[in-house]
Amino acid sequence: MSVYVIKRTLMMVPMMIGITMISFLIIHLAPGDPTEMLTDLNPHSSAESLKKLRELYNLDKPLAFQYFLWVKDIAILDFGTSFSQDARPVIDKISERIPITLLINALSLIIIIVIAIPIGVVSATKQYSLFDKASSIFVFFGFSMPTFWLALLLMILFGVILGWFPISGITSFNHDQLTPFYKLVDYVKHLFMPVLVSALTGLAGLSRFTRQNMLEVILQDYIVTARAKGLSERRVIYKHAMKNALLPVITIMALSLPGLIGGSVIFESIYSIPGMGQLFFQSVMSRDYPVIMGVLVIGSFLTLVANLLADITYAFVDPRITYD
Repeated sequence: MSVYVIKRTLMMVPMMIGITMISFLIIHLAPGDPTEMLTDLNPHSSAESLKKLRELYNLDKPLAFQYFLWVKDIAILDFGTSFSQDARPVIDKISERIPITLLINALSLIIIIVIAIPIGVVSATKQYSLFDKASSIFVFFGFSMPTFWLALLLMILFGVILGWFPISGITSFNHDQLTPFYKLVDYVKHLFMPVLVSALTGLAGLSRFTRQNMLEVILQDYIVTARAKGLSERRVIYKHAMKNALLPVITIMALSLPGLIGGSVIFESIYSIPGMGQLFFQSVMSRDYPVIMGVLVIGSFLTLVANLLADITYAFVDPRITYD
């Protein structure tokens, strides 16, 4: 197992290089220039100042040389300096934003796992029942509902009409004056709608996928044999069938991480949450190349780590799988 983990970890290096090369190329092929964002609205700017800015940011160099300079800095974990007017280090900007994004995505993933897998298992064991039909309707609703539209509907319902939850930010104005308990309550109220929006589509997909896998597993011969031996239905389903049905589900959970991180761009922008998704959106709009690449590198790294953890988890779920 240790040899396999080392090999997979080393394989992440060329994969990251490929991802960054493609991302770097696509970003620079997009129309617009960060220097134009700084000079177009400045009546005192001139062609000479625009030229100096391009030289300062190395934008006058060939694209391959720009990528080489960026990789050289990344090798020592230097993400560079933001092109925005504050000129702050990229790593500082990301380190301020990434905790809230990881928290929301972690809570969403927990909700997806805790709710989706039982729904899928029960739907499979009670096929064509009222619960199965109701969960199918829920799944179709979750698949078809655009994330941004759902976020706006929840904002109108819970924030404007009912007034139960705040519609923006992660804390209230008087957050510092609250007691520790009410600070926690304040956080929960602000995170309720973003976490719900983030979890809904993933919950729908995973529950349906679990149901399909369970339907295939419970028809296998070893399940029929287990029932013939007189084992209880609960033991047959949760001891024998569910364990094997979870193998493809683990893969889907690992692959859902990029979707959760990508979805944070939408709901963080709508709910004005100061997370990595909002930072990425603002950076794209301002053509802040170092920040864009920094966010993409971290998101790609988290995705590759999640896939590695999924492969390792296979060995614990199914003893037949070995990486020796």
